[in-house]
Amino acid sequence: MKYGKEKEVDTAICKETVEETFLKKVGFCGDGVADLRHHGGLDRAVCVYPYEHYLLWEQEFKISLPPAAFGENLTVTNMLERDVCIGDIYRLGEAVIQVTQGRIPCSTITKRTGIPKLLKRMVETGYTGFLCRVLGEGTVKKDSNIVLVEPHPKKVSIFSANQIYFQKSGDDDGLKNVLEVKELAGEWRDQLTKRLGK
Repeated sequence: MKYGKEKEVDTAICKETVEETFLKKVGFCGDGVADLRHHGGLDRAVCVYPYEHYLLWEQEFKISLPPAAFGENLTVTNMLERDVCIGDIYRLGEAVIQVTQGRIPCSTITKRTGIPKLLKRMVETGYTGFLCRVLGEGTVKKDSNIVLVEPHPKKVSIFSANQIYFQKSGDDDGLKNVLEVKELAGEWRDQLTKRLGK
């Protein structure tokens, strides 16, 4: 991808819409991950971003965003960070996915959109989107529905987990609350565990 004054970066952020694909444990067939250190893996196989935020960012920054501007695999409606919880299980077409963590926005989003303040605003608002692991592989179509099949009993929303991760890292009670969700992504678990008692 080119950005700025003819600079280039290797990235898989520029997604294209497809009519149908197969979702495997490691992600969608035909999709790629350029930075394996910070993206991808079993706990982060699927990236989801709420469509409702597009209008907010377009109004705030007076810009028109391209489809999948945030590098998400799925752009969804009615799945805001306040309503989606870590450990929730969804049926996606023939596949089954489970929410594992909030998405950590990276600088590639800035390079793609050309909006330097967007990352800061995503973190401030908690509108980061979220990541999922694949519990059951299967075919996913463009018009496939996403249906909540098993809400997690702890009800730790992505929004509240984002607040602990990004803004309240010294809140031991909050950290413990998030860590009690055993389905939490391993990397987040390691990082939040290290913060406890600091």
